Parts: sequence; structure tokens; C-alpha cells
Amino acid sequence: MIEKLEISGVHTKVTPELQKYITKKIGKLDRFLPKHARESAHAEVTLKETKAKNKKECVCEVVLYLPHDTIMTKEATLNMFAAVDIVEAKLKNQLKKYKEKHSTFKLHRRVLARIRRK
Repeated sequence: MIEKLEISGVHTKVTPELQKYITKKIGKLDRFLPKHARESAHAEVTLKETKAKNKKECVCEVVLYLPHDTIMTKEATLNMFAAVDIVEAKLKNQLKKYKEKHSTFKLHRRVLARIRRK
């Protein structure tokens, strides 16, 4: 679970159920991180609500601070819960790329070394 998770609302009230939902969805993304990055991961979630010409738009923006990188994702939909779901899916893909780029391949090397010895 990402321990440092800040949730703020702009022109909208963050209800306890919405806060719980965001903590559940965004907080569990640490399993897609390398082990060395899990302790220092920090997420900022900003929820915005705009109304223009009889159209309500909910924007969810997540900035994830990681060692050596910062990942930002933003999505706008008609429903705040749907925006959180889409942002979570986008973050999963970006974190998989981050893990491939920044993870250590020592385990992979050890496995290859054992195979070569046999």
C-alpha cells in the first residue's frame, strides 16, 4: 500500500466513500513497483469538477513521485469514480514500463548463471 497518499478536491467535496475508493485503487498500485521504490513512493491525487453549458466534467489527476522519475496521469469523464478507474489503468501501464526500466536484473543473472553451470 502506498503510505503517502494525498487527496485534495478543487471545486468539489471529497466524500469519505470517494476517499476510501481512491485509497483502495491508487494505494494498491505499489505491487507494480520495484521493491526498492515502494518505500519512497508518494502520490498526490487532485479531483476537480467543472460545469460548462449544462455539462458536468470530473477530472482526476494523479502525480506519482518515484525515485528517478515522476509519473503524471490525468483523465476527465462524467463520473468521478469512472475517472479514478481510468487513471488507475493508465498508471498500471506506466508503472510496468517504469519497473522494466528501473528494476535490477540480478535475479535474472543468477538464474542464467545456474543454468550455464549445469
